[in-house]
Amino acid sequence: MATLTKRRDFLAANGGKRAVTPGFVLLVREREDGDDAIRLGITVTKKIGGAVVRNRMKRRFRALGRDILPTQGIAGADHVLIGRKGGVERDFDSLRGELSTALDRIRS
Repeated sequence: MATLTKRRDFLAANGGKRAVTPGFVLLVREREDGDDAIRLGITVTKKIGGAVVRNRMKRRFRALGRDILPTQGIAGADHVLIGRKGGVERDFDSLRGELSTALDRIRS
């Protein structure tokens, strides 16, 4: 699974499909470039908290991506997780369930 690093990719994903959960917002945009790779981007703003809190949230999002996206992610699409205020306090199993539900909603 590749990671998104360029700002233009994040902005392009913002024009895709969106699923809002209590812990995060999931954006998914199919690239239509013939590449089946699943790419993951993570955004956590300073509104969420200080550096320690933001880094913890990013680590949790990366673990979620490694855990769920290879099996349930949309092939050939960019997936962007945007952290929300309540996401840090949520336990990992709740976040895992929310991501599965969000992917199902986007797929349908």
